[in-house]
Amino acid sequence: MERNDERYQTYLRILKRELVKAMGCTEPIAIAYAAAKARSVLGDIPDRIVIAASGNIIKNVKSVIVPNSGGRKGIPVAAALGVLGGDEDAELLVIANITDAVKEELPIYIENTDISVEVLDSEALLDVEITVFKGTSSAMVHIVNEHTNIVCIEKDGEIIVKKDALSEEDNALKIETQKEYELLTVADIYDFATTCDLNDVEEVLNTQIVCNTAIAEEGLANEWGACIGQNLINNNENSTKTKARAMAAAGSDARMSGCEMPVIINSGSGNQGLTASLPVIVYARETGASHEKLLRGLLISNLVTIHAKTGIGRLSAYCGAITAGAAAGAGVAYICGGDKKTISHTIVNALAITSGIVCDGAKPSCAAKIAVAVEAGIMGYEMYKEGRQFYAGEGLVLKGVENSIRNFGYLGRVAMSETNKEICNMMVQC
Repeated sequence: MERNDERYQTYLRILKRELVKAMGCTEPIAIAYAAAKARSVLGDIPDRIVIAASGNIIKNVKSVIVPNSGGRKGIPVAAALGVLGGDEDAELLVIANITDAVKEELPIYIENTDISVEVLDSEALLDVEITVFKGTSSAMVHIVNEHTNIVCIEKDGEIIVKKDALSEEDNALKIETQKEYELLTVADIYDFATTCDLNDVEEVLNTQIVCNTAIAEEGLANEWGACIGQNLINNNENSTKTKARAMAAAGSDARMSGCEMPVIINSGSGNQGLTASLPVIVYARETGASHEKLLRGLLISNLVTIHAKTGIGRLSAYCGAITAGAAAGAGVAYICGGDKKTISHTIVNALAITSGIVCDGAKPSCAAKIAVAVEAGIMGYEMYKEGRQFYAGEGLVLKGVENSIRNFGYLGRVAMSETNKEICNMMVQC
């Protein structure tokens, strides 16, 4: 693919937009970010906080530990930490630099502050509205659809920022951005990954390698969550496949349990970033692949993850690790010498294997789901390497990788929408 090709430049923009650094599960981080912004607008530490959040936000914050919180979970913790010590300009790194003084103050503040949580009736799956009060003064910050997408800011009832009713210019930009993602296809991703100038992508990919490997190694070295990564290493043969599954799971073990190390996320999710990258990194290391080969394999896995996840959306009843695991299988296939056809069949095979895993929130068991998703991705490659594949009409598989990706996207976005509502309802009541 030529550097002046529209697709080439579009793929670079997508990578820059999607592969960003974050610390902690991105849903509590969105709450902390909104809270920090609201406190900044208020100009003081609030004595009352009201958090209204969509069911999917509540689902994904309920059981995951918030970094720098002393092992605490939940929406009030994330909001309080953002209010007390969050950097309102740091976006997904909002609570990365919490001081010891704030950590000591946090439990006292939570105990003595009126913090309430309400379920927000919203068509948007990702929707957070935080209002903070100090005496008679108040400030409100509203985030919708993306974890840092502020659509409204108010101070004492006066609107400071308002993007709910999109302007003609904003709407045109949104449509143009959507069109960029429509240019993603597996064939073009392969062409881009195998021909692009690595100077254009190596900074973000090298950062992904360093950050995601570091947190995975932390997950293997110490007790985090259910220790899925350690369990895989201790109870299975010492194979490359086991190491790939264990590293991806261990990164999630640490991240879901409050580890304060950052990751490079993918499609708004740290777990998807870990799943898409670590198996490819392990296979490159174990097979002696060159660094160039590794970077190109990561391009395939990251872009396929984004492509497959675009049709599903940021939050869903469909576990995001599934698409990332299939994409990781594609990256592994490339590292092991697979061509465009092999990669396409790997993706379809993998999606067909694990299409029924639901997302019931961010928590320690995400690591186990990641291990299963990576296993499916690698199995999808191993199947096709032996001349085996799933055919059109078998379950949700259609003829052609793009048609199959579209079908599984529809499953996650539309067909499972009622399932998602019921999961959220069940978790809110727990």
